[in-house]
Amino acid sequence: MARNIQSLERAAAMLRLLAGGERRLGLSDIASSLGLAKGTAHGILRTLQQEGFVEQDDASGRYQLGAELLRLGTTYLDVHELRARALVWTDDLARSSGESVYLGVLHQQGVLIVHHVFRPDDSRQVLEIGAMQPLHSTALGKVLSAYDPVAHSEAIEADRKPFTERTVCELEDFEHILDMSRARGYAADVEETWEGVASVAAPIHDRRRMPVGAVGITGAVERLCLDGELRPELIAAVRDCARAVSRDLGAGRF
Repeated sequence: MARNIQSLERAAAMLRLLAGGERRLGLSDIASSLGLAKGTAHGILRTLQQEGFVEQDDASGRYQLGAELLRLGTTYLDVHELRARALVWTDDLARSSGESVYLGVLHQQGVLIVHHVFRPDDSRQVLEIGAMQPLHSTALGKVLSAYDPVAHSEAIEADRKPFTERTVCELEDFEHILDMSRARGYAADVEETWEGVASVAAPIHDRRRMPVGAVGITGAVERLCLDGELRPELIAAVRDCARAVSRDLGAGRF
């Protein structure tokens, strides 16, 4: 019979301990509860912290479960199912808007494009499935950051670098944008990531009303905007698409 790996057993026991009882535990509490030497417990905690499974409070030094573990625990919905549910609706959105449609999910502190519908014209375009987009400047990223607590945490902790002079990088301003996105039900990106390019995106929810992705359109500013503002009919079309996919995932009416 194969032997269990002791370090993994101890790490698993540590995560279970942090998952129950008090919200945060100190090193001494963890070590004594598991019957470990402080040095051994600290080594395991340091490794879990580096992987994002455990976080340490700067003020108290106590430990709690990390955002990466939460993200893994809430990804029961297969990305392929999300894409399959969205196929018809994203095709319809591309036709009605005349623009490229993107379906994105949170992945490694960014937005992973899992589906891309070309703009329905004869222009030359590049398939962007598998591409990554930043959380803080794109419409897809801002929607995920507004509705998904794990994405929010990662966007806050990330280096929000400017891509254009319009990119919002200051934390207070960024949080204000997320508040507006939640209030309006969509997020916008008007030349914050790429010059001359605008986008609008809305959140997709599952049967538990949890955010599992975002859908949006991207195109030239002169097509998506009117007098400097996103065209309301395009915003409505994106939101309708997000609601339709959410309903197909069991979320009911929003």
